[in-house]
Amino acid sequence: MPTSLLCGGNSVVTTEQTTVRIKDIHNNHSEQNSTVQDYIMPIYHEKQKRELCALHALNNVFQDGQAYNKQMLDDICQSLAPSSMVNPHKSVLGLGNYDVNVIMAALQLKDCEAVWWDKRKNLDILNVDNITGFILNMPSPLQWGFVSLPIKRKHWVAVRELDSVFYNLDSKFKNPEVIGDREALKSFLRAQTRAKECELLLVVTKDVADRKSWKMDNSGFGEARDRKSVV
Repeated sequence: MPTSLLCGGNSVVTTEQTTVRIKDIHNNHSEQNSTVQDYIMPIYHEKQKRELCALHALNNVFQDGQAYNKQMLDDICQSLAPSSMVNPHKSVLGLGNYDVNVIMAALQLKDCEAVWWDKRKNLDILNVDNITGFILNMPSPLQWGFVSLPIKRKHWVAVRELDSVFYNLDSKFKNPEVIGDREALKSFLRAQTRAKECELLLVVTKDVADRKSWKMDNSGFGEARDRKSVV
């Protein structure tokens, strides 16, 4: 598993609760009786601050702005390299830029694990019912204020299912981006992981990780009963 994954980006904006309007289609077994009703669903979407995209991705996956904070991640860095004068797991400037080891350790505090996805495998084997969320490490243009510089840094991005719809909760986005259903999710992940520089982590509970039930069993059917709520 790669161990040098870092996060970059330095657009300074704020965290916020976002609402998304969704069309709820109620079909009463008759096209004439079908109705469309709009409703608002709240989505927690933490936005980019300094180089804290790992922190934002974690909080966005758990849909909880109190799940983690910068001090917690800094403490993890210290525990991973207690004798290092320059900590290799974060920015020397103290702005964030946490690596994959910090994310893995942070997830363990929530009784979860990060499963590194082997990009040689077919995404169709994923048992999405047992996966809490996804975290991508991908190249992203470096921002200076509102200007994108011709320099790419690694950036952590959360993807999460909410009310049967998957969302890209990239902290650099103004609003969550709708991905769609499970087939749309797989298409999205395929497109992203084709890039050599992109890596994918599956966020699962410890029980799911131990059973390896984040993937379909040999019969082709997953064991959805293994999933536990973590939010």
